[in-house]
Amino acid sequence: MTMLKAAESFPKVTVNKLGGGEMTLGTPQNGRDWQMVVVYRGLHCPICKKYLKQLEGLQDKFYDSGVDIIAVSGDPEDRAKQMAEEQELTVPMAYGLTLEQMSELGLYISDPRSPQETDRPFAEPAVFVVNGEGNVQIVDVSNAPFCRPDLEQLANGLKFIREKDYPVRGTRKAA
Repeated sequence: MTMLKAAESFPKVTVNKLGGGEMTLGTPQNGRDWQMVVVYRGLHCPICKKYLKQLEGLQDKFYDSGVDIIAVSGDPEDRAKQMAEEQELTVPMAYGLTLEQMSELGLYISDPRSPQETDRPFAEPAVFVVNGEGNVQIVDVSNAPFCRPDLEQLANGLKFIREKDYPVRGTRKAA
């Protein structure tokens, strides 16, 4: 597993967008110049449902700071669509992350505990904020569903970063 580092270039990972077409993660859409990529585990995860619902309610705060949003998982199209419909999500969503793409993004990958959970390996949660230069501004990768950044705090932090030209943190090299 390769870990993405702060201030480094975000990899070019192309995924299918719910509603049609493809997109490259980390490439902002809709006139915004930054993008937040939210990786969620999949339809089987009740914590993901709550997290995406919270993201839905905060999306305008991100947009007001010029930060585009995409939520993505390894689920197939039908399960991603079911997630969007059940949670009444308008947040842009993508689906079908492959195991290779998960590894390229430095995600932790889990196998299902049973066929009732899901039918395929899945990525554990992560949040990446990609700045206007295509570099990782913020990275948060978890190995469990219980540890994720607070979205309201993140939205406020991104506003501060953008307004104050706050630098990428965590880039000091060991002596």
